[in-house]
Amino acid sequence: MFKRFLKSVREYKRPSILTIIFIVLEVIIEVIIPFITADLINDIRAGIEVSELIKTGALLIVLALCSLSCGGLAGFTCSKASAGFAKNLRHDMFKKIQTYSFENIDKFSSSSLVTRMTTDVSNVQMAYMMLIRIAVRAPLMLLFSMIMAFIMGGKLALTFVVVVPVLVGGFLLVARNAMPAFKRVFKKYDKLNESIEENVRGMRVIKGFSREEYEKEKFGKASDDIRLDFTKAERIVALNNPLMQICIYFNMAFILLVGSKLILGVNPTIDVGELSAMLTYGMQVLMQLMMLSMIYVMLTMSSESMKRISEVLVEEPQLKNPENPVVTMKDGSVDFENVCFKYAYKANRMALEGVNLHIDSGMTVGILGGTGSSKSTVVQLIPRLYDVTSGSLKVGGTDVRDYDISVLRDNVAMVLQKNLLFSGTIKENLRWGNENATDEELIEACKLARADEFVSRFPAGYDTRIEQGGTNVSGGQKQRLCIARALLKKPKILILDDSTSAVDMKTDALIREGFKHYIPETTKIIIAQRVASVMDADMIIIMENGAIVDKGTHAELLERCDIYREIYEQQTNGGDKND
Repeated sequence: MFKRFLKSVREYKRPSILTIIFIVLEVIIEVIIPFITADLINDIRAGIEVSELIKTGALLIVLALCSLSCGGLAGFTCSKASAGFAKNLRHDMFKKIQTYSFENIDKFSSSSLVTRMTTDVSNVQMAYMMLIRIAVRAPLMLLFSMIMAFIMGGKLALTFVVVVPVLVGGFLLVARNAMPAFKRVFKKYDKLNESIEENVRGMRVIKGFSREEYEKEKFGKASDDIRLDFTKAERIVALNNPLMQICIYFNMAFILLVGSKLILGVNPTIDVGELSAMLTYGMQVLMQLMMLSMIYVMLTMSSESMKRISEVLVEEPQLKNPENPVVTMKDGSVDFENVCFKYAYKANRMALEGVNLHIDSGMTVGILGGTGSSKSTVVQLIPRLYDVTSGSLKVGGTDVRDYDISVLRDNVAMVLQKNLLFSGTIKENLRWGNENATDEELIEACKLARADEFVSRFPAGYDTRIEQGGTNVSGGQKQRLCIARALLKKPKILILDDSTSAVDMKTDALIREGFKHYIPETTKIIIAQRVASVMDADMIIIMENGAIVDKGTHAELLERCDIYREIYEQQTNGGDKND
């Protein structure tokens, strides 16, 4: 797992290595300073000359400035390396998510993916920063300080034999009890983000049903759960400070008491300078142990984040390009040959079963059926958003699994009922269909989709800015812009998945009439709830419970299909009966 994360360091290896070098230099200088200071104190007691005092003092100042410079440079390179690592890690995650099929995305909720790319990456970034800085500094400083303490203090250094095991044992015990609470927090972050996402997307519904107080209560509960876990964990971690203080004061008291006796004894074994150095080295040892405990807590916290990020990075896309993909599509014909499909491998029920269908290139095909009849499922298989479970689906005479996925999807345009507009201008949104489209082509596509009539009324016209999610245009306007965007691709197959539900019947008819002249050779598949939207199609398919129950023209189905006849009569005569 660590190797996988190290791949995200890439161009930031240099600042990472420089950080380690600066830290090593800083540690060496900091360990030398108390040694020189001890000699200076002893020399002062012996009556050192002022010139020598100035020389040693100048050396200490230079060393202090060098240590400060190394620390500052290490901070700069460390921040650059850790921020760059986090940037690359987010990029790698986002790039991986782009390769996912719908089946992969179904395994992760959008709120969970957001948490992984924000909170979890921030935790891993912090851990990486500690690894290349504090995790290098603390062990080196601990090792060098203890060596120097034993060299200079002799028996006085035995204080570490008592203090270090107590401190290490206490830190490990604290961390062990705090970690379960930290681990629980991440899953609760997912729920918190999910609550925020639902509230933002469903703001109109929430206000329409006056459910603001309920949503506040739900969000407050999710937020309070996180607070409780963090409070519990932080309360345990807070025990580090009093434990640290006890060890520091014990160490100081031991060194001062025993050291004073050794200095004032009949045969002194140490001098005042060594005693001063021992106090400094003792503080350094204990502080580095404190740093190591912080690293341990942070790494334990980030290990859970690393696992969650790793799940995203190791997830293999269910849909992959074949070894030698087909890169050209002959035409827009579609053939379903005994197709069966289910959304999950472990699912008991098939969403589609035994679907056999042939659509000639250039045909207009309508699909009708009740809610849950798998109308959308059928069309989602054509651009290979999902793969068939069994059977074969051919487009242009070639199995969709043999195509290069980009080529297939460039030739199949889908317009969904709830299609998405991105923040940016209308022009920028339209050019998702064709990034090289001219302004004239944009206008022509919008005229065919009956969008030009309202776009031209905007003060900024096609340069009008669309807010995030298209909240500043109506549902019908959004659908027409999405249809125009799909037309700019000039696809071989155009799929409209109930994408004219928000426009009036007259506009719907005009859009379909425009298709006949603008894209006569394009296969047009229209899913609709209104019979009027498909009654002039070359073929109408009736679906129920994931199967095709009948197909034919409007006249043929009206004569022999009870389901179609019932839908038609309800929509054409139902209003008269009610009157």
